[in-house]
Amino acid sequence: MKIKELTPRMGNVELVAEIADAGEVREFNKFGKSGRVATARLKDETGEIELSLWNEQIDQFGKGDTVKVVNGYVKEYQGEMQLTTGMRGSIELVKKGEGQEKPAAAKEPEQTEIQKTIQKLAVDEERIDED
Repeated sequence: MKIKELTPRMGNVELVAEIADAGEVREFNKFGKSGRVATARLKDETGEIELSLWNEQIDQFGKGDTVKVVNGYVKEYQGEMQLTTGMRGSIELVKKGEGQEKPAAAKEPEQTEIQKTIQKLAVDEERIDED
């Protein structure tokens, strides 16, 4: 199946496409359970569509990866179609992207000035202890 063939409320979607872009990870809390979601942009030779990545999927796939969506579902949100795996679908890695960056969730967070100061003080303290 190709992206241009998708229509809203279509189920049992199976397609292979490349992750053209991976969005920011958002955390949520629903019905007392917390989780993470990110929106990726899938593309093939016929078009593009947004893909919801949930929890562990965020860490498994990144920009440049070719993935296969199995038993996906197309929904429409604010006039734009989105593909999701829901509870019954899955995403499989077909080919790892070359030279890709770490997923947003896996990037090292930048240190704040306070964290840098604390780290410097700890290093200085170790030097004093050595003397």
